Amino acid sequence: MKKAKLLSFTTLLVMVVMVFFGVGSVCQAEYPKSPVSLIVAYSPGGATDFQARIVTMMAGLEKYLGQPIVIINKPGAGGQVGWNWIIQKGSRDGYTMTAYNVPHFIAQSIVYKTKYDINKFEPVANWGADPAVLIVPKDSPFNTAQDLIDYAKKNPGKVTVTGAGMYVGHHIAFLQFSKAANVKLTYIPEKGGVPAMQSVVAAKVKAGFNNLSDAYRNKERIKILAVADLQRHDFLPDVKTLKEIGLDVDDSSVNFRGVAFPKGVPQDIINQCADIFPKMFNDKKVIKKMKTSGSPKRVMTRDQVIKMFQDREEYLKVLLKELRKK
Repeated sequence: MKKAKLLSFTTLLVMVVMVFFGVGSVCQAEYPKSPVSLIVAYSPGGATDFQARIVTMMAGLEKYLGQPIVIINKPGAGGQVGWNWIIQKGSRDGYTMTAYNVPHFIAQSIVYKTKYDINKFEPVANWGADPAVLIVPKDSPFNTAQDLIDYAKKNPGKVTVTGAGMYVGHHIAFLQFSKAANVKLTYIPEKGGVPAMQSVVAAKVKAGFNNLSDAYRNKERIKILAVADLQRHDFLPDVKTLKEIGLDVDDSSVNFRGVAFPKGVPQDIINQCADIFPKMFNDKKVIKKMKTSGSPKRVMTRDQVIKMFQDREEYLKVLLKELRKK
């Protein structure tokens, strides 16, 4: 009888150990058990939304997540609506991610009282870097950036320039451009890249700053006058940079895009995704789709993104202080 009781106790102890160590490990290994939501803080069809769908299209394969990623759009206020939502209401179980945009969310966290900053996100990986470009309607009389500058100097404040919200890359490019050219322009913030592009195509504004990828896909309907970057881009080899025409506009507005969790997600899930996502972003089918759609790719690991967040925040604090001076 005593041996039987001892055996039962031993069996129970083994079961307890299995629950805490064995079963727990199995549960972690099975993540994710269902589709994962990816919050895109911009309108459907824009560059972030468009690219997010490309880079996550292979997620359901067993060699990657083994579950699909479902895109959920929460646009508004240049991304603030979506990013505030994920920090306030996003789950911390690994099933709610967000697509981040730098410099957008960092600049906004410096200027506004947002719920997010670089310490509220757990970056996973970066998929691309999309420069801002200066664009005008197809029938615009402006054929060069200098044409627009000359007109703006003769007509202070009358040149309307649209972009995808306040203190997003487009707005930063606008601020740098207007300061460097010493012209007074009027900025029109939209809810995202799509409505901003539509305003230019329909000639509701005289010009716009938008994503190179969006401009590339719409190049038959607009004129692309210049690139806000340090060098020309392979997709637009004949388009000069603003630097080339003598304007002090650097790469501060280049839009880095990637995925992140809200702070609080278990570290093992973060580590698992940080290992998987760069491989998924470098999948041959993803690379081909990104290239044919004119979407600039730049894959970065979690550690590289963490450093990029820190470096950009420090730089933007100084830059924005200068740009916001009256």
